[in-house]
Amino acid sequence: MLIACNDDEKSTKPRGYDPLDDYLEAAGFTPQDTLVDAGDYEFGITFRVAAPGAISAVVVKLPDNETNIRVTIWDAETETVLRSETVSSVEAHKTKTKAIDPLVLVADHDYMITFNADDWYDFEREDGGSVVYPFTAGGVSVLGYSYATGAAQTFPDSPQDNYYAGNLSFLFRVIHD
Repeated sequence: MLIACNDDEKSTKPRGYDPLDDYLEAAGFTPQDTLVDAGDYEFGITFRVAAPGAISAVVVKLPDNETNIRVTIWDAETETVLRSETVSSVEAHKTKTKAIDPLVLVADHDYMITFNADDWYDFEREDGGSVVYPFTAGGVSVLGYSYATGAAQTFPDSPQDNYYAGNLSFLFRVIHD
């Protein structure tokens, strides 16, 4: 059973585990550059959860003000959209968390979370080297990073192992019986 919260709690303080910082640390990725108006891309991470649970929020941080950022959660195995969310009024360099209706995820299934933007942070290893996926961050395994060029909602098909671009994540909560 997913622990419910009332509408006020949901809109102001979603709960859950955010795997992004732990993934970046485990991969050895550190901020290297800030890109603004650098071209449109759909990009994000493929991941798998170890236990059934739900995404309760999406988390975005950009280096420029943006009115509406499209975030997409995909079934990575079928490359189909499970959910699209619009994060409005993103302020430069400030983390914006948007509570969403819980999206239930099953264990040991591959998902992807992406966003479409022309502004992002570039993370790389200090040694410039590649990483070997997966990285486990809590109960979430990050399986890879990928991108697609353009503003269309397109499943990213260009995996990269020597950098991570963006600053997009989610809050995940395990469902307890």
